[in-house]
Amino acid sequence: MVFVFTILAQKEDYQIMISEKQFQLEIDGIIKNAIREDVGDGDHSSLACIPSTAKGKAKLLVKDEGIIAGIDFAKQVFNYVDENLVVETHIKDGTHVKYGDIVFHVEGSSQSILKSERLVLNAMQRMSAIATKTNSYVKLLAGTGTKILDTRKTTPGIRALEKWAVKIGGGENHRFALYDMIMLKDNHIDFCGGLTQAIEKTKQYLSETNRDLKIIVEARNLDEIKEILKTDGVYRILIDNFNYEDTKTAVNLIGDKCLTESSGGINEDTIRAYAECGVNYISSGALTHSVYNMDLSLKAV
Repeated sequence: MVFVFTILAQKEDYQIMISEKQFQLEIDGIIKNAIREDVGDGDHSSLACIPSTAKGKAKLLVKDEGIIAGIDFAKQVFNYVDENLVVETHIKDGTHVKYGDIVFHVEGSSQSILKSERLVLNAMQRMSAIATKTNSYVKLLAGTGTKILDTRKTTPGIRALEKWAVKIGGGENHRFALYDMIMLKDNHIDFCGGLTQAIEKTKQYLSETNRDLKIIVEARNLDEIKEILKTDGVYRILIDNFNYEDTKTAVNLIGDKCLTESSGGINEDTIRAYAECGVNYISSGALTHSVYNMDLSLKAV
């Protein structure tokens, strides 16, 4: 299994605080809680009519088109439910699939396969949808040098899966949570009493607590861009809800003093134009909060 956050930690322009071990704990927690939720004290449908000794085989069938994601997660689910289940993989995560493709076969206890089925499908259908949408954005940005970022606008409880899917689709992860990066947005700035105060207090906090976290600051207009630039220590400026012309002006003002990120309602129709303004990143909550699940089925063979 390739861990999303381990990959990111290797990039020079980003230092992330979540470790491979922490990420695996997130995945383990998702599996444990989902099985608890779905199985409870037993899969009585299977227990009622299928002998405990019965063996079976099933295939993961694609009934849609897009980027497949979640195969490695599915393997972990099968192993959690029954370590004797055997998975034969035919397609890798991140591959473009079409109707009729068989992603993998799973073989072993029929009861165990059925107990795992719904979690595997729910996760893979959503992860594949996210990877597919992310990949479409990556293609729209091709040749610009701009990278697509996800956000914290994820489904509560399964953020690790959704951010993993973004990475599989070719996108980049922004931050995992509130603890691994500082992001001063409009409410932080207003509650604090202003931009400069918020930045200076943040740098003091990091010094006093001996934390090495990157600082991103949101700007709502060009005047705020200029004010941010008067203070050292800002890693990236979030150019939020700017039009094209003001975005170009902001990028020129910032230069190489820090990285730039555009956000705010950017979609398939506008993403290329914002990238051509020269920003380093574009962030989109739509990658994780506005997708339609890929149609997949687990069928007995």
